[in-house]
Amino acid sequence: MNKRHFLHAAASALAASATAAPAFAARKSAAPAGPALLTVTGEISAPNRGPLDHALDQMMHKQKLEFDRARVFDFASLAALPAVEIRPTLEYDGKRHALRGPLLADVMRAAGADAQAEGYVLRAIDGYAVMVSREDAQKYRFIVATHLDGKPMALGGLGPLWAVYEADRFPEMAARPVSERFGLCPWGIYHIAVRRG
Repeated sequence: MNKRHFLHAAASALAASATAAPAFAARKSAAPAGPALLTVTGEISAPNRGPLDHALDQMMHKQKLEFDRARVFDFASLAALPAVEIRPTLEYDGKRHALRGPLLADVMRAAGADAQAEGYVLRAIDGYAVMVSREDAQKYRFIVATHLDGKPMALGGLGPLWAVYEADRFPEMAARPVSERFGLCPWGIYHIAVRRG
């Protein structure tokens, strides 16, 4: 191959990759095809939807949320993240159950959450909200559970999503009565606000 032909081929490849990069970025940040189950707002860098719509985002509006951009996840986009299985003893029946879903840290990474965030406000559909520090989310290996005992969790039960960890694995949590281990774990989670200190 002569030098001129090589330079022309290299320039063509570079031009093709330059036009492909924005297309890939657009695909990566495109809104999911299915209904949004989880909305992440606050200090994020990978949004895929615009601001709160006061008319159409009624639950968020009634819970006094405000945002100008967000990252939304449907079931498929959460299921596409690496899954982790935990087996905590649940307060509702005192039995161990298998819960599976992506690590909260991986969901935050996919949303482009600020790596220096103070923590995350986890909000459930009933309005229950709790702040979990970034350190605790990592230390306790919180997951965003999508499955309970091998089946997708239903709305009206503990799902469709549950921010939860395996309390039995951590002595300071396992020492507590089971009814006091899950105060940081809202079931029916639908919104996470990434907060910087």
